[in-house]
Amino acid sequence: EAAQYDAYARHSRVVAHLEQHAGALVRVTQRLDVLVGIDEHEVDLLGEVLRRELRQGSARIADHRADHVRDVAFGPIPFGDGDEVGIAVEREQARAFSVAQSGRPGPVVLALPEDVLSGTADTVAAPMSQPISAHPDPDAIKRLGEMLHAAERPLVIAGGPGWDAGLVDRFVAFAERWSLPVSCAFRAQDRFPNTHANYAGDAGLGINPALADAIRNSDLVIALGARLGDCTTSGYTLFDAPVPRQTLVHIHPEPDELGHVFQPALPVAASVGAFLDAAEGLEAPRDPVWAKWTAERNAAYRGWTDEATAMPGTFNLGEAIIWLRENLPGDAILTNGAGNYAAWLHRFYRHRRYRTQVAPTSGSMGYGLPAAVAAKLAEPGRPVVALAGDGCLQMTIQELGTVAQERLGIIVLVVNNSMYGTIRMHQEMHYPGR
Repeated sequence: EAAQYDAYARHSRVVAHLEQHAGALVRVTQRLDVLVGIDEHEVDLLGEVLRRELRQGSARIADHRADHVRDVAFGPIPFGDGDEVGIAVEREQARAFSVAQSGRPGPVVLALPEDVLSGTADTVAAPMSQPISAHPDPDAIKRLGEMLHAAERPLVIAGGPGWDAGLVDRFVAFAERWSLPVSCAFRAQDRFPNTHANYAGDAGLGINPALADAIRNSDLVIALGARLGDCTTSGYTLFDAPVPRQTLVHIHPEPDELGHVFQPALPVAASVGAFLDAAEGLEAPRDPVWAKWTAERNAAYRGWTDEATAMPGTFNLGEAIIWLRENLPGDAILTNGAGNYAAWLHRFYRHRRYRTQVAPTSGSMGYGLPAAVAAKLAEPGRPVVALAGDGCLQMTIQELGTVAQERLGIIVLVVNNSMYGTIRMHQEMHYPGR
């Protein structure tokens, strides 16, 4: 269910109104946990033990202490009796939805005692919470302009949440105005059209070695909206920690993310939209010295992806992905789970529009099929193709029942190598000969 909620929320904002009715939803469904999604954000109402047992050491579903799950979980909520219960639920629910949408958006857990879930109380629907958006310091934007003018080998890594189609168009215009090469973060390849002359490829698993070298040798890296996590940084090897060799500008809506692993020369706490608003006032050079560098980055990407590499056997997965690239319309949605098979998809497919890639950044096996179901429900007029390994598919194969019940016209491509390929790879790498 989590994969379906996530994928559906990415393609539809219809569920946003549930924020005002989440408490009622729990009471109506009588479920011990209810997930409510807003865009890419979730609030999980999690059932707990009875109120009187919270401090008696009873076995609990999870540890929700703030020092155990920092800035993610609330709870248990301090409940009283009668109307105090409704007030507490509404208060913490409103806070949860605000936090879920602000800074680095993500899931929030509300731990609700079991007797609260089955009880009744008078409540007042809270108004729709608004996300708290960070905006850049004008001095920081001015300094960024100075850094760009002084650079010779700049490069942008774009990713993270908070995008929409309009922001992608504005970002493309920004990259064109400055002639900047753009790489996309792990499984964020639809943040910039892969057919664009400024596109340098994706910084993810199985990264193009030429792109990895370019990031290491860049004299100015601008991370826009992206977390510089292990997959985007090739296991934290593309930058030195804590202080990178490259001049690093990190723009992210969550202040705590800035400097979390790599210390940026210029940290900017801002959403993608707020940054693009501020950056419009910067004057780009007419003939940037890095124009050739940008063209070389795109040429390296084309050389890495234009043609499939040779593979043993009669079937070449790279050629199959290239066929999809050349025959699917630009608005087709592609989903996948976790597995080595996804490396061919990420390398050879070219996303041309925003929200055409739906994939887990948490390494969740089985994500692709339920994500495809949700994407088709949200966008019934668009082609939806799910890629899955044979092991990956079996994690959620029961969702084929939903496909049949709802008569969903999705395509599922199963890459069957008769094994858990990624696990086998690590076994061979770390324990050869066994």
